Amino acid sequence: MKAFRVHEHGGPEALREETLPDPAPAADEAVVEVRACALNHLDLWVRRGVPGHRFPLPITPGCDIAGVVAEVGSVVRNAKAGDRVVVAPGFGCGWCEACGDGDDNLCREYGIMGETRDGGYARYVRVPSRLLIPIPAGMAFEQIAAVPLTFLTAWHMLIGRCGLRAGDDVLVHAAGSGVGSAAVQIAKLCGARVWATASTEEKRAKARDLGADGAFGYEGFAEEVRKRTEKRGADIVFEHVGTATFEGSLKCLAKGGRVVTCGATTGADARFDLRAVFFKSLSILGSTMGSRGEVMRIVRLVGQGRLKPVVDRVLPLSEIRRAHELLEKREQFGKIVVVPEA
Repeated sequence: MKAFRVHEHGGPEALREETLPDPAPAADEAVVEVRACALNHLDLWVRRGVPGHRFPLPITPGCDIAGVVAEVGSVVRNAKAGDRVVVAPGFGCGWCEACGDGDDNLCREYGIMGETRDGGYARYVRVPSRLLIPIPAGMAFEQIAAVPLTFLTAWHMLIGRCGLRAGDDVLVHAAGSGVGSAAVQIAKLCGARVWATASTEEKRAKARDLGADGAFGYEGFAEEVRKRTEKRGADIVFEHVGTATFEGSLKCLAKGGRVVTCGATTGADARFDLRAVFFKSLSILGSTMGSRGEVMRIVRLVGQGRLKPVVDRVLPLSEIRRAHELLEKREQFGKIVVVPEA
């Protein structure tokens, strides 16, 4: 089969096309014929490298996978050849206390498809069978592939970590990103009032189309939030931008507010006044991924039409380097999806 793999970290040229043997499943695994794979910033980190973190190179990136089951192992009971499936992107060991509690994302051995084992930049991918979720009827592979990682991340940040409630004021940064566009929808689904930041008026208009009550640029966003909330401030700030926004994110919080972060795309050097944190009883929360049960719930809501994947464009897998360049330049709204050629 054809696959794009990373042998050493670098620019888009580090994605090397190779011919590999078709994978065979272990007893508790399935082999999925990939029909679509969505990109995430995780893919950029796998390709570029992260200081202090070691990736198991060489590796095939790609964690958001949708396709058709080609073969299953001898003990698999939840899927069969021909099933249309989407893959839950993360997995724990299945045996520890965290996994037993359903908090598989807190497992010490937690891994992500395309980061700790080969992912979806290929014709076929080998997957633990417990990660397979049936695709809702009538949904295209390209659409459902845009769901797992970003919606899971946003769901766990807002609901799992922040306890989002109806009536909350929520600021979503970078609403044009995959995780930002998911967060806007989830917050509205839960009855929040949603404010969004985005870099262009075109992206801000699309954020309003997704349900944001207001959208504005990054300059002076803290003052804008306070103005729009009658000086009260936001209950929750959805952070993943990092250095460029973090100080302002804390400043625009209401008393008892919480800022939750899953990333630092502009840098990890966050500066803020600790006195504001304790005087206003603020909470700073970190979040990575979420549970497999949350993914299943999200897919059900997508199937009901209550959450909608946002696909910016679909490209052939042969143009994966260009797809990475587009994502790095933040030229998309929502997700970029690649599909293997026949």
